[in-house]
Amino acid sequence: MSRIHPFTAHIPGLTNKEGIVYDVVGVGNALVDMIALVEDSFLEANELLKGSMALVETDRALHLSLAVGESTRTSGGSGANTLAGIASLGGHVAFIGKVADDEFGQVFSADMAAVGVDFHSGASDMTTPTGRCIIAVTPDAERTMNTYLGISTALAFSDLDAGIVASGAILYLEGYLFDRDDAKDAFRQAAALAHEHGRVVSLTLSDSFCVDRHRADFQALVRDEIDLLFANEDELKSLYETVDFDEAIELLRRDCHIAAVTRSEKGSVVVTRDDIHTIPAAPVAHVVDTTGAGDLFAAGFLRGLTRGLDLTSCARMGAIAAAEVISHVGPRPLVQLTTLLPADLQERL
Repeated sequence: MSRIHPFTAHIPGLTNKEGIVYDVVGVGNALVDMIALVEDSFLEANELLKGSMALVETDRALHLSLAVGESTRTSGGSGANTLAGIASLGGHVAFIGKVADDEFGQVFSADMAAVGVDFHSGASDMTTPTGRCIIAVTPDAERTMNTYLGISTALAFSDLDAGIVASGAILYLEGYLFDRDDAKDAFRQAAALAHEHGRVVSLTLSDSFCVDRHRADFQALVRDEIDLLFANEDELKSLYETVDFDEAIELLRRDCHIAAVTRSEKGSVVVTRDDIHTIPAAPVAHVVDTTGAGDLFAAGFLRGLTRGLDLTSCARMGAIAAAEVISHVGPRPLVQLTTLLPADLQERL
């Protein structure tokens, strides 16, 4: 099988090095993850749909936080997980989100610094607390998420440091943030700013339920503003309202320069307007927790792009990062990801 053409042959943004400080700048929800191992009976008792992501209000969040019992607390959110993964692969990255000046905000800020991510918070309104996500992981490794967005969802373009956005080779936008008009406007303005400076703009669709809520807006964003799209199979089918994966892929090729679509154990499909290539999943002895799999796939893929790797190699890196994170509880790698790469990839970093 022939290799996919280098990314820079399709999108010249990565060839413009002037003013670049960061490999990737991410924009997304700044949340604290509370991860707990539970039995299926917990989901039934609390009327939770396995595998779903539900948005909850303060009272529900407090109830579930107590009900799950013992949990680990780490900085989280889809985009933040991806940036942490890139840092673990040796990348220089920044993340823009919004936290309050409270206990959870301090947890988030300190944890991001500890994993090597420069965190920039938007202004706090001092009344809305930091967001959090209660993640219930059942014995079959499925994760059920109940998210209290808190102040994270109030991110607006005024919270974005234009200098930080312009200084990243790639701007990475998290679809979960797309629930408010201010956030939609921030995405479009940030994408325009990045393009003005010759940068690459990427988007992750984040969740099929999120796509269902904002399908028309996402379609327009992908068609008009996005150079590189990340999605899983369900999200892609939702985007184009089809149950046929091959049909969704053909529609995607019409709209987007490059896309990486993950399919769990089937691996990933990387498409351009000229090619479609399938890359196998990396082997994993035992799947423990699928939380963060897509986020870490994006981390490996993006790190490869910033090092000028061909798209097949980028997807291989993504698969290796995803395999590590699903082998344990939690959405962040437990080892330095560079140590897991085969020699041919390590020497190219």
